[in-house]
Amino acid sequence: RLKDVAGEAYYPLLEDEQSSLPQSNSSNELSATVTLPLIIRERDTEYQLIRIILFDRLLKGYPYKKNLVWKEARVDIPPLVRGLAWAALLGIEGDIQARYDGIDKDTPIPTDRQIEVDIPRCHQYDELLSSPQGHIKFRRVLKAWVVSHPDLVYWQGLDSLCAPFLYLNFNNEALAYACMSAFIPKYLYNFFLKDNSHVIQEYLTVFSQMIGFHDPELSNHLNEIGFIPDLYAIPWFLTMFTHVFPLHKIFHLWDTLLLGSSSFPFCIGVAILQQLRERLLANGFNECILLFSDLPEIDIERCVRESINLFCWTPKSTTYRQYAQPMKAGGEGIFGKTATYFSSDYQDMAKTDLSREPLPLSDLKAEVSPRISAEDLIDLCELSLGGPPKRNKSAKPKIVAVDIRNMEDFGRGHVSGSINIPFNSVFGPDGELVQCPATGVLQNYRGRVIVIISHAVKSAALFAAHLVKVNFPRVCILDGGISKLKPTGLLTVPSPQI
Repeated sequence: RLKDVAGEAYYPLLEDEQSSLPQSNSSNELSATVTLPLIIRERDTEYQLIRIILFDRLLKGYPYKKNLVWKEARVDIPPLVRGLAWAALLGIEGDIQARYDGIDKDTPIPTDRQIEVDIPRCHQYDELLSSPQGHIKFRRVLKAWVVSHPDLVYWQGLDSLCAPFLYLNFNNEALAYACMSAFIPKYLYNFFLKDNSHVIQEYLTVFSQMIGFHDPELSNHLNEIGFIPDLYAIPWFLTMFTHVFPLHKIFHLWDTLLLGSSSFPFCIGVAILQQLRERLLANGFNECILLFSDLPEIDIERCVRESINLFCWTPKSTTYRQYAQPMKAGGEGIFGKTATYFSSDYQDMAKTDLSREPLPLSDLKAEVSPRISAEDLIDLCELSLGGPPKRNKSAKPKIVAVDIRNMEDFGRGHVSGSINIPFNSVFGPDGELVQCPATGVLQNYRGRVIVIISHAVKSAALFAAHLVKVNFPRVCILDGGISKLKPTGLLTVPSPQI
């Protein structure tokens, strides 16, 4: 198969002047292959040769070539180097072998029994993980994690999280352990506390708001029949989907998950629900429980595609969680200075007066729609004190600000470009839409991100809840209301009519 491959294919150029982010360095003959489904690309010998050689060179230059590893991983990751590529995406550095060797994996601990029970049930259709050697390695890596994280406890599901890393680094336990130890704080920060209920509850509440944000019709139906995320989504997020999908699907899912921020799993969850949308909408509570107890076949490529799209429509601050991983020292982010709007994690942004404020869980649960921070609104509306806004529409979601205060207050100062729709002009006493010019205006903006601005967040939340009830997608509330924006000097006052 490879005798006709040109000699220069074995020495790809890594640095060339024209390379821009989405374009891969692989030669042009392969550009047609890139558009094929991943399953086909992974079986194409010539394509894999070129990708493997490229990744091999980039990984040998790690961590100096970290940005290029990220760039190429966005195209695809060749299965042969997936273990090392993931380690690079997770930022694994230093003498991992010495660290792993320094952990006591032999002394009996109380968790041993639970580990013994869980391993024989974890992805045992796979010959590698079900082998006696696989069980021994599984035990050692899990034990190393438990012993080296004394503040956390072993929850069922940890074995499922370990499985992909162990499978990919079967002959390098230290790397499997290092990857797992880097993955958990990023995506599952404090999920394994002895009492993790507040962390999980907040996570599920934000997930619930995300369903309402992206698919209000589905969200309304699920809430009406009482089919809440607590009933089905805990194993999803606690194991980052490793408990519900077989390994070959997890690899393709995590290839993308590892490129996203810690809020990307919400989008995967919504994408899964949307694949089952027709069946969920047609069914009541009992049927939905049955449907999820034996999850139907999910098309993972479609799931990945749709979750990326959902992620790009989700303003960063709407998935803020006060129990997420706090900001890392240095605050550089993985990309050095080149972080785009989405690659950087909202939690890693420096906090300012315009950032989201932590909410008590009860208040968070009471709100159907997520809150957006003032800085995000300024960023997305491209408000700036100096001159006309910069137009770079490709990367960010389209947004419209709806100010629901009365006309006098609106006249005293509002966000430039926002539309004024006083609360009582649109909704009748029972929360139904009243036919009037204002509702027509709202309908025109359907499909954009709609930010509700008011004095009191309570009335904004009520307005947002009414909009979601009538199936308006992408509705969110400005955290802190209009008063958050007053000190910025960004509010405009209309010139008086003479």
